[in-house]
Amino acid sequence: MEFYYHASPVAGITTLEPRVSNHGVPRVYFSRKRENTLVYLSNAIEKYCRETGFQYTGIYQKWGPYGFTKDGLLQLEEYYPDAFRDTYQGVSAYIYRVRKTPELQELSGVRDAFFSPAPVPVDGCEAIEDAYEAILEAERQGLIVLRRYEEASPQWHAWLQKTTREEYRQAEDHPGYRHFLYGKFGELL
Repeated sequence: MEFYYHASPVAGITTLEPRVSNHGVPRVYFSRKRENTLVYLSNAIEKYCRETGFQYTGIYQKWGPYGFTKDGLLQLEEYYPDAFRDTYQGVSAYIYRVRKTPELQELSGVRDAFFSPAPVPVDGCEAIEDAYEAILEAERQGLIVLRRYEEASPQWHAWLQKTTREEYRQAEDHPGYRHFLYGKFGELL
């Protein structure tokens, strides 16, 4: 039987409901690979805003600094020193499992990703006590690749600086995202 997975900080969900995300369209997102949902166990932007007392009532930008290796493994990237630990350590969350339904559609451009514009009933749930430990375990098992900040090339660091400045300029309507960028990348701005 084929299952699909969805990460959430919310316990006790019996039906996953579509929500408006960065794409501006109500959807609920899934991955065919459980390990690909680990990146969504915590949102660095939302976590940083809460920890620094930044008051924001809008929808937080999603922070998913990842791509895929040539072999199709999720590659999580560390955009500032110790970002993995900072974002995920001590965070408990849940990975929900659903069965394939007719509403599930493949998400173009993202490996093993699917979405549904309609509610999807939950088939099972796994509690994750510490998202950081779960990510490190997936790395040890060879299910994902972690690219640490200090391993990146000088060209990548130059790209990061350019991209961070562009992102900050374009985030006028997202004060939580700007707060995060300034707090974590202030020296690049």
